[in-house]
Amino acid sequence: MHTYTHVDNFYSPSGICTGIKAEGVTRVAIEPAKGCCEEIFSTKIKEAKPFVKWAGGKRQLIPTIDEFVAVANGKVAIDTYVEPFVGGGAVLFWILSNYDQIKRVVINDINVDLMTAYQVVRDAPEDLIEALAKLQSKYYSIKVDERMVFFNQVRDAYNKKELDSVENTSYFIFLNRTCFNGLYRVNRKGLYNVPFGKYVSPRICDETNIYACSRLLQKVEILCGDYSQTIGYANQHSLYYFDPPYKPLSMTSNFTAYSTTAYNDEEQIRLSAFCQKIDEAGSLFLLSNSDVSQVDHGNCFFDDLYRDFNIHRVRARRMINSVASKRGDVSELLICNFH
Repeated sequence: MHTYTHVDNFYSPSGICTGIKAEGVTRVAIEPAKGCCEEIFSTKIKEAKPFVKWAGGKRQLIPTIDEFVAVANGKVAIDTYVEPFVGGGAVLFWILSNYDQIKRVVINDINVDLMTAYQVVRDAPEDLIEALAKLQSKYYSIKVDERMVFFNQVRDAYNKKELDSVENTSYFIFLNRTCFNGLYRVNRKGLYNVPFGKYVSPRICDETNIYACSRLLQKVEILCGDYSQTIGYANQHSLYYFDPPYKPLSMTSNFTAYSTTAYNDEEQIRLSAFCQKIDEAGSLFLLSNSDVSQVDHGNCFFDDLYRDFNIHRVRARRMINSVASKRGDVSELLICNFH
């Protein structure tokens, strides 16, 4: 077991597919490709950036995460990287661009359409670009007051779930680029319900970036389902990065509805138990989450939950809030099992 360190001051970097089918969760295994062929952090990302906007993206934390990954790599010579809650993939694409020695990369998320999108970008970039180009051409050609009608038509078709993987992904990306604030949110029936975003000229088809992402994703194993299925990739040269739905800081800041599965305190506790298993298997892990103590000074939820590990508080800028004045710098946690 690793020594617990509680850092009250904010962390300064210079200062220091087979899988398991979880109960009640449908797992979709997406096999590796077989040969198809906003700057995030300009000094690191060489070519690719996330092809979707995603709430809670880690773009602004990459310099700090870089420091942690470098320390981990110096300890165990990482050859396997696992990201069980991949989301938009900012950290993923940074890892793929900067750590060539990592031979095995595994990503997972419970959102089926998101993971299908990764598979399509990896295996069928040309078909996806063609579909997105048609959507972009249509969107640009109609009057501004007609665009919301078109958006709603695409959203209705997307929610019927009768599309093939390429068309479904093109609609998924179109909605992501034209909806309000780049959110992905579903209701209890699993239907996407984010409203129109009223953007004048959104970049719907980014051909160059899709090809760049496709090239990097060639060595990536894509899973879809509960994160617990990634336990099979734990070994003494593995690094896990967990970016789960954050524990909300208030009743109005809950943006965890990326799927119909609720992510509550019980799920946070289950994840901490999984991190214990990863630690016992000899793997290193880094985990991000909200710092609930910044708004409730007596709330030690994560301090207690991860008391056996190292807890660092860092500054991050959050841009997802319907009220612009409530966006800005917040304290977040980076928790790891290494020094």
